[in-house]
Amino acid sequence: MFENIRLISFDLDDTLWPTQPVIMAAEHELHQWLKLNAPDMASALSVFDMRDQRLEFMQEYPQLAHNLTLVRVKTLEAALGAYGYSSSLAAQAMAVFRNARNRVTPWEDVRPLLEELGQRYILVSLTNGNAEVERTPLRGCFHYSLSAEDIGCAKPDPGMFHQLASLSGCTFEQMLHVGDDWERDMLPAMRLGMATAWVHRYPKGGVHKQGADLCLFNLNPLRVYL
Repeated sequence: MFENIRLISFDLDDTLWPTQPVIMAAEHELHQWLKLNAPDMASALSVFDMRDQRLEFMQEYPQLAHNLTLVRVKTLEAALGAYGYSSSLAAQAMAVFRNARNRVTPWEDVRPLLEELGQRYILVSLTNGNAEVERTPLRGCFHYSLSAEDIGCAKPDPGMFHQLASLSGCTFEQMLHVGDDWERDMLPAMRLGMATAWVHRYPKGGVHKQGADLCLFNLNPLRVYL
């Protein structure tokens, strides 16, 4: 099935590690930092209030919505200024958040498989999020890492996949994409002619859809096919 594959791309969040716990931990660590450095703002705005501000910003500036780091910095600057604090604190706050954001815990099957596959294939991480994979426990596993912030667009926009083809020199027919999101991962990859493996880390009934080459509940079966 995958005889021609030379390159395997992996989504990160909810494909290689659980995302919600690390995001919530990072949000709360940021809020604790704000309690010390911008107490009036932290008292007035909860974690969820600040999330709503980011959603409003992305609706007002959809052209920036792919850049989650910029969205967070801009909304922090605005909130800090509204409560009488220097907007320069936003960069420090963002550093606190990103340090916590990178404290991911990959599922047990992930790193051993990546180390094995990396000996035979070009491995690339593709993410809409702002985790910095080289600052996570998966550092050293990928030959290339691309994010929506790097490319200027987010999946399902095909721009990230086109950049991958240009960077690697591989054709789409030589690529396999592995991801958890049907709309953002599977559909754009299939439309380009890539092979696909759809990962369900949180299996529920009725998940099957037509089109993906593989449907997996973890990554271990890839050893059988690759």
